[in-house]
Amino acid sequence: MYLFIKIASSAVIIGLVTEMARRFPLYGGIVAALPLISILSIIWLTVQGEPTQNIHTFTLGVLAGFPSTVAMLVVIYTALKQSIHVGLAIPLGLVAWGIFLTGQKYIMARFIS
Repeated sequence: MYLFIKIASSAVIIGLVTEMARRFPLYGGIVAALPLISILSIIWLTVQGEPTQNIHTFTLGVLAGFPSTVAMLVVIYTALKQSIHVGLAIPLGLVAWGIFLTGQKYIMARFIS
């Protein structure tokens, strides 16, 4: 039952945000940047009785992924601004995300170890 509610609520949120983005692109982007998925995930993990330590670790993972996400969005934005087709801009952004995340893991391992 929880799975169906999670899927339905996520679909509704995505639909509303994309509709807002279609009508008001700037505001749609601002709303899309809200950590809606993170907040919903934390709420669902809590409702389903996950230990606080797991939620804490999940939140740390979200924070760790944030810089790579910023790099991805910068690459996509720059590519689109340079009139690169969205079908290429998104894969370029994903490659940047992967490279940045890999580099970030390597750097963190050097400082933490």
